[in-house]
Amino acid sequence: MVAEQHQRVGARSRLHSSVADAFEEKILAGTLEIGERLPSESEMARDFGVSTRSVREALQILETKGLVRRKHGERTIVVRDDVGEFLGTLATNIRQRFSTDPDYLVQLMDVRRMIEIEVLGTLTARENPIDPEVEAALKGMEVARDKGDFSGFTEMDAAFHLALVRSAGNEILTVFYNNLFGLITELIRVTSRVPSKSLEAAYDEHAKIFAMIRERNEFGAKALLREQIANSTSYLRLAIAKAKEQDKLK
Repeated sequence: MVAEQHQRVGARSRLHSSVADAFEEKILAGTLEIGERLPSESEMARDFGVSTRSVREALQILETKGLVRRKHGERTIVVRDDVGEFLGTLATNIRQRFSTDPDYLVQLMDVRRMIEIEVLGTLTARENPIDPEVEAALKGMEVARDKGDFSGFTEMDAAFHLALVRSAGNEILTVFYNNLFGLITELIRVTSRVPSKSLEAAYDEHAKIFAMIRERNEFGAKALLREQIANSTSYLRLAIAKAKEQDKLK
């Protein structure tokens, strides 16, 4: 009985995979163009000789890959080049995860480190590594520091890191980082509220990273940024632990 069930599951898996593979091939080949709507689920089921359940499972695979978009009551649409919308959906899913698992924020810090460290390699390899947007963000931090404007400083801090990523010139990476920008700003706001860490010290950290990039010192810039994000991750862990402890006391 169990063996028969496994056989049925395996057979259905092969069926929906064959449907997904067929449409993926057409989309990547351009036979199905961007914006084109796929046949209805019942039509696809009839054409492939499978159940509508297999068709829905196939469409789910295609949607996960960012090749199609589904909306209730509408036929599935091809969105292969709709990277912004796909990554926006991904960012939304990440936001939802944060609401139930605060520790997920620490993983976002890991993502920040992986992205930004690699970006520094790209920037320092250039003859002119500093983008005006990066310089403007650092200047904004300096102004906020002198005014004692914590909120403004936080915003400029996040803008500095966003400008670094944008400077790399990778459009897909920029779209992804833009979608996470709000979350990253919150991370910086939380990790910056450390009593022993002044705005002066926070500014100096960024100014040193900026100087290393300008000098095209890849090793130095990466070491400083890695240390900064590692420290911020430690502060974040403390903040999460404190929040959990407060929840227990409620």
